[in-house]
Amino acid sequence: MRVGLWGVVVLAVCGVRAGVQTARAQSGKNPGELKGGYTFKEGGWTYVHLEGTPHEIGFQHGYLLKDEIDDNLSVYKLEATNVYHRDWSFFREAAKNVLWPHIEPEYQAELQGIADGLKAKGAEGSADLWDVVALNGDLELTQYYLPMVNAREKKTNPEKAKAQGRCSAFMATGSATKDGRIVMAHSNWSSYAEGERWVMVFDIQPEHGLRMLMDGTPGVITSQDDFGVNSAGLMITETTLPMAAGFDEQGIPEFVRSRKAMQYATSIDEYAAIMRKGNNGGYANSWMIGDRKTGEIAYLELGLHHTPLTKKKDGYFVSANFTVDPLVIRDDTPGFDPKNMSSSMNARRVTGEAFMKNHGGELDTALGEAYLSDHWDSFEKKEDPGKRSLCGHEETSAEGEPVWGNPPFSPSGAVTGEVTDSGMAAKMSMIVRAGHPCGADFIAVPFLAAHPEFAWQRPILHDMKAGPWTEFSTGQTSPGGIQEAAAGR
Repeated sequence: MRVGLWGVVVLAVCGVRAGVQTARAQSGKNPGELKGGYTFKEGGWTYVHLEGTPHEIGFQHGYLLKDEIDDNLSVYKLEATNVYHRDWSFFREAAKNVLWPHIEPEYQAELQGIADGLKAKGAEGSADLWDVVALNGDLELTQYYLPMVNAREKKTNPEKAKAQGRCSAFMATGSATKDGRIVMAHSNWSSYAEGERWVMVFDIQPEHGLRMLMDGTPGVITSQDDFGVNSAGLMITETTLPMAAGFDEQGIPEFVRSRKAMQYATSIDEYAAIMRKGNNGGYANSWMIGDRKTGEIAYLELGLHHTPLTKKKDGYFVSANFTVDPLVIRDDTPGFDPKNMSSSMNARRVTGEAFMKNHGGELDTALGEAYLSDHWDSFEKKEDPGKRSLCGHEETSAEGEPVWGNPPFSPSGAVTGEVTDSGMAAKMSMIVRAGHPCGADFIAVPFLAAHPEFAWQRPILHDMKAGPWTEFSTGQTSPGGIQEAAAGR
């Protein structure tokens, strides 16, 4: 088992296990709401256990991660004005008037719980409900809703206000893997300012539905970069469909559908049905879904107009922000050019396919880690950690990535890595790495000195140092995978 040696939050509180920070131990307020929630740090990650009713889960989330949520919001507020040319109030209003009416009561209660937990832990002026909803809906508001509004208002659309490439991944089963069972690997791609904070592991035990283990970012009720497992045996990840266009204001927000699917789906078909119902086109993804019970894997291209689902019990799927289905290319990702091999998405597809062929019949979690750490540039045909490598380092790229609006030397790329297999999923566990999957560090001060064009990021851009590959499981209450009972449970 891979474990980190990072310190944990230590509280000298009678009845609280060393290294585990419990919500109940911190305050005598709202003991019913706080009971059962706890958090600790390991390997560069913050592990967060939440349980109870929707409002209790949210309250624990907001209370335990108050500082992290406030810090996370500072990133999106600054990006709103500097990247998308809109004040944060624009996204708050969209959260209230566009997203909120289409969020079902269970998740409205959880979002309200986060806001209430923030208020209970913080001082006057803490983030409120509309900040929380806007944070949850950031991807679909900035890259799907905003382009539609800009077109309606005949405003120039910012380069970044369009569906951006996020993530590299594969899912394999049958003869493709070492033991014939499912292997899943994924790296989250984002700006480094966002990514250095995208290091939460959420263990959620809801009053209704299935237990979930997923990575995530503070304040968001779904994984959002979408890597996780549930207690029904589903293994779930995705990468973003490139240049996806279209948004339905009457649809259900994507962050709600992805959370509901993780929490309630017990089969591949159920997962696809939940994602399709009320599809608003926001945060359009190529979903990879595996069922460890059957060994079957699936690929769901969830465009606004077309949502083809392909299933197989032998073979693999590779995903890196490219579109496969001709109808999805034509109607949902009209800006995607599958022949542009210099683009990050197509170059990574070539590398991923070659990796699968070279390691057919051998794939396991160790090779999953190697896949995510790969630096081959299939266009230049050389080792080059940059925008085209599976482990993305866009800050090294002098040409930028015009397909999704990243300028030269953009501080962005692969910010975490995650792997699991059927055996681990049966135990509700996964192996993750904070920072670049290859283990390289990003150091902010020399980067900003060399690239003053990104000086606006100085308040939010920090060092992003890679942690060790670290295993986490549901119910974990201390570093090293030791299973203990949390205080008061």
